[in-house]
Amino acid sequence: MKGMNGFVCVVQRSWTAGIDDPDFWNPKLRAPICFNPAAARTYLPLTIKKTESILAGRSKAQRFEDIRIGFEKKELPGLEVGALCCMMSKQGYLNDRDGRWHPHVMFFVPGTHAAIWGANLDGSPILGALVAEDRLTVFLIPVGEWWDGTAAPVDAH
Repeated sequence: MKGMNGFVCVVQRSWTAGIDDPDFWNPKLRAPICFNPAAARTYLPLTIKKTESILAGRSKAQRFEDIRIGFEKKELPGLEVGALCCMMSKQGYLNDRDGRWHPHVMFFVPGTHAAIWGANLDGSPILGALVAEDRLTVFLIPVGEWWDGTAAPVDAH
């Protein structure tokens, strides 16, 4: 269904994970994710490029090379300020370690150290990870409710 607000919602699959992620080929992985307009314009093309590469029969290593070349040739845009997404569906399965995990909001910024933003520090509600091959850092902030308003698990991380 075509919307009118610029948000784009998709279900990401395992091949969007990092090269060393043990769940890279996990067929159970499904990550319902909704991108705001800035992320739809600048992060979503990266997800689409990863998917096109895998569907073309490219190996895992070739998929990562395709992304590197896409950035070098400026076929993949840099991130816009304010790029974020929401993962609030109970139907998601993020990996075999965490399963469904927690509803959360994610912010995408050009690659930086997570601790500068207060992420991954004792007592901080913010998780952060540098994703070098995607040339970004992602910050995850668990929230208290699923999309339908029901309470989320309390042990956020």
